[in-house]
Amino acid sequence: MSPPNFRTLDLNLLRVFDEVMAERSLTRAARNLSLTQPAVSNALRRLRETLGDELVQRSGQGMAPTPRARAIWPAVREALQQLQSSLMPNEFVPAEANTSFVLAMADATAAELIPGLTDILEQEAPRVSLRVVPLTTRDPRRLLDEEACDLAVGYFPSVLAGLTAGAQSGEQQPFSHLRLYNGEYVCVMRRDHPLAHTPLTLDQFCAARHMLVSFSGRPYGFIDESLASLGRERRVVLTVNQFFTAGRVVANSNLLTVLPRHFVRVTGFAEQLTLQPLPFDISPVHVDAVWHRRSQQSSSHLWLRQAVVRAAQKSFLA
Repeated sequence: MSPPNFRTLDLNLLRVFDEVMAERSLTRAARNLSLTQPAVSNALRRLRETLGDELVQRSGQGMAPTPRARAIWPAVREALQQLQSSLMPNEFVPAEANTSFVLAMADATAAELIPGLTDILEQEAPRVSLRVVPLTTRDPRRLLDEEACDLAVGYFPSVLAGLTAGAQSGEQQPFSHLRLYNGEYVCVMRRDHPLAHTPLTLDQFCAARHMLVSFSGRPYGFIDESLASLGRERRVVLTVNQFFTAGRVVANSNLLTVLPRHFVRVTGFAEQLTLQPLPFDISPVHVDAVWHRRSQQSSSHLWLRQAVVRAAQKSFLA
């Protein structure tokens, strides 16, 4: 079969394909597009003939995409969104907007940013709402690709390394990122802990009982990777998925944990804790915002990114 001729391709077929992929239903796609279901079926038939692939097949009560459909859909959706933004720009007016944004971040990051974001919403965009969802991974690209969130904020060293390497090799990157602030991880313990009053040594750190904050629940993190490079290890006896939980537990136990220094001051119980420098070197900690490139030109998303930057600046200037 000869390859499809893009010059003769009806772009309206791609709009139908995008809606069917999003809804996984011909009926809902037809309703959203203000078309009849036979018209949607006919458009899909024409696109199938052009591309030489079934694209979607009936599965239970819905439609299941083929591997080819899954492969091309992100590019089709991004192209349609960029075309719409260029031809019919919809300027975002914060004071008049009635929309919602979804942010993915850990509780420590939320403690830093959400107070400032709340002030910005009250003053500039009173009808805009935010929904913060837990960040359960160090790689938020799938969340962003599936539109489960508009913006992910956190410490994503492997993601940024991959994006940087791809950009340097000339590859077009589907994600963008922005540095919000630099952080530092410290060892945290209760104020009257036996190790609280003298400099912490590597031997003492490794011999102590530890609590680990792990988004995924895996009892091994970047601190353990750093220790392993030194031929050392620590004993993790408790794993939790929230920084606030970790802070509260160590304030009332003999466990040690590692937390972002800037987070401790917003816990509300910082006076119960002692901070000690880690007795070994770790890579610098950077907190970044990451988003899908399809949102790059959106005026509403640009406002969101700028609001997050301003909230970060306000928090660290406080």
